[in-house]
Amino acid sequence: MNQVQELEQAILSRAERLAAEYRERARRSRDNILREAAERLRLREQREESIAKALGERTYRQQVQANELKMQSQLDQVRWNLVEDVERRLAERMQVFMLQNEADYLEMLRVQLAESARQIERDELVVEANAQDQQRLKSQWERFVEAAAGKQIRLAADPIETPGGLLVRSEDNRIRIDNTFEGRMRRLHERLHQQIVERLLPASSELGLSFADQ
Repeated sequence: MNQVQELEQAILSRAERLAAEYRERARRSRDNILREAAERLRLREQREESIAKALGERTYRQQVQANELKMQSQLDQVRWNLVEDVERRLAERMQVFMLQNEADYLEMLRVQLAESARQIERDELVVEANAQDQQRLKSQWERFVEAAAGKQIRLAADPIETPGGLLVRSEDNRIRIDNTFEGRMRRLHERLHQQIVERLLPASSELGLSFADQ
């Protein structure tokens, strides 16, 4: 073999080695690219799955909270209706008590008047009542006034709208003690509602459900 042929053979051998080397580099590059692409795809799938899971959990929590609020609202409405019904029954019981136990009712009014007269630091007082109670008081006015610690008390000429009880005030109307049915209900409002709810729905406190603002 002459030198030209040897040179050609060397060049071909070198070319084959370079080609093989580049093929190997290309194969490794391709494998790296595929591997990196697969890793990016896996990470993206994990991220999308995590996002979908978080969105699903948030939607579920929102649905649960919405259902809890709806249930609480319904329970509050039920309790409110029950309390209103009990209050109506209290007013009815008051009417029955006034009609069937007039002597006891008048004694209650006398005690209310005596206590109010002691509490109001005025010598001249006015008593207001509904029309029916005005007639009752007129028939026993002297006995009622005797219990009022010697103060000058007059019965108002005009009746007030109330199921029963007395409103006692100073002559100048600056001091008032409202022992009418509505007045006592207003003062006892919080306690009455609490007791009514505890008796009607004893498990409400365990459920952690608050009564609607009253």
